[in-house]
Amino acid sequence: MSKKAIILLSGGLDSATSLAIAKKEKYDCYALSVNYHQRHNYELVAAKNIANFFSVKDLKEVEIDLSWLQNSALTNKSLNIPENPSTGIPVTYVPARNTIMMSLAMAWAESIDCTNIFIGVNAVDYSGYPDCREEYIKSFQNMANLATKKAVEGDLIKIHTPLINLSKKEIIQKGVELGVDYSLTISCYQVTSEGLACGKCDSCRLRKAGFKDAGLPDPTRYL
Repeated sequence: MSKKAIILLSGGLDSATSLAIAKKEKYDCYALSVNYHQRHNYELVAAKNIANFFSVKDLKEVEIDLSWLQNSALTNKSLNIPENPSTGIPVTYVPARNTIMMSLAMAWAESIDCTNIFIGVNAVDYSGYPDCREEYIKSFQNMANLATKKAVEGDLIKIHTPLINLSKKEIIQKGVELGVDYSLTISCYQVTSEGLACGKCDSCRLRKAGFKDAGLPDPTRYL
């Protein structure tokens, strides 16, 4: 019987690498992207391109309007994206975003007889988001195994976080080894409608530094 996995696919560097790892581990991959009316919605175009590149079994793009969350610069376009290093939890944090996305993945997984979910969270080179921490993922997995029919009947859900303890340099090196085409990915919080990255936001800075530290050319198209 084939192994199935839901891959949360944002269109960024980390989620593309997670998908490549799942493919390497011989999972039948089902990609899930979420249109939450994010200001950087070009990432949804990137997600489709990545899904096609890896020939996933299916790609679902689910729409949930979070634009009413006014305290995040990713959902409130009147707030500025920081272009200098942030301290503490930055204004680009979206309340409950990973919880919402993993809940959708959990629901889809149960509907297709799947017990594996991959998410590209990272606790080393990340922006300080509380829902990227290992203890959060463990807690969500425990909740999922209390909340689902499959788990109650004995098929426990596993949340895979293959990048959780890797640096951005190590993530990129792993992806290159697995054949990821990083030119298809976008990490920028204020990417243009043509797919051009700003090169200044937290996410762009981490991405640039990762390629530099890995000694590899950065294929990102910057403004």
